[in-house]
Amino acid sequence: MAVDPRPGKPPSADPPKAGQPSVLPVIAIFGPTAIGKTGVAIELAELLRRKGEDPVAINCDSIQVYRGRELISGAASPEDQTRLEHRLLSFVPIDQEFSSGRFGEAARGEIDSALEAGRRPILVGGTGLYLRSALSDLEMRPPVDQELRRQVELEVESRGPAALHAELPPGLSARVHPNDRKRVARLTELSRSGVDPHPDHEGGGELWTSRLRHPTLLVGLVEDDEPLVEKIHRRVGRMAGAGAGAEAERAVANGASRTVRAAIGFDEFQNDDLERVAALHRRYGRRQMTWMRRMEGVQLLDRTGRSDSGVAAEILELAEQVPSRVA
Repeated sequence: MAVDPRPGKPPSADPPKAGQPSVLPVIAIFGPTAIGKTGVAIELAELLRRKGEDPVAINCDSIQVYRGRELISGAASPEDQTRLEHRLLSFVPIDQEFSSGRFGEAARGEIDSALEAGRRPILVGGTGLYLRSALSDLEMRPPVDQELRRQVELEVESRGPAALHAELPPGLSARVHPNDRKRVARLTELSRSGVDPHPDHEGGGELWTSRLRHPTLLVGLVEDDEPLVEKIHRRVGRMAGAGAGAEAERAVANGASRTVRAAIGFDEFQNDDLERVAALHRRYGRRQMTWMRRMEGVQLLDRTGRSDSGVAAEILELAEQVPSRVA
């Protein structure tokens, strides 16, 4: 179930089942790069501990799953992880590809295990499809033929994603930016395989928030453009100073997979083009916030000028209003 912020529309809910114990509502924090999701999650965890809980964070970022991509992906630092345990972080070898389907299976297992142990899962991330696959039993499309995938990747390398984007059917091309290398490649693979991608809910597809697996508060963090852009620039500068370019070079030397190379800033950090990195994050962040504003069941919180602790306190108040399944 989910809190629906729209007036006049009650939260969706699964009917209580006889003998079913109370379930701590899951809290999912979504938002663009640099908006401060990890900081808010850590402060929220501290508030929950004061209530006697033992929360655990579950990563929902498609790049932070890779080992050896901690700088470029902006993963929680070792210090952050001492303040809040993070699961599904830096566990996939860098030379492997990891799909939303495989992630969803792993994330659902982590969520279920945490709830069975009486721990509150706090999902944190910026990848919408990973968040969806973690929270609902979303049917995933099958993997494509590896030779076709290799051919599409070669074309992306030689022709650029915009060229392949121009060849997509109109119904698919409208759903992805021409420079979104990973998604353009995926839609091209599915199209050439004769497999229909999942329909977007805005275009008639199923609204996944209507069938969440557990009581859930979905929070979307938003912020005014100017302060968020400043945060992005500061973060990119810190990443570069910490060695993001060298991290990308090591990834190449270690056989980085296609999905790893598709990360924002992967090529640009190697070329020390920090302005381009910041611009790409800004563009992606705007798409993320547009997605959140269109999605029913997402409680938007504007954190402009607000501290992590202040935002966390409001999230806790909202979470306490989410009904739990009761016996």
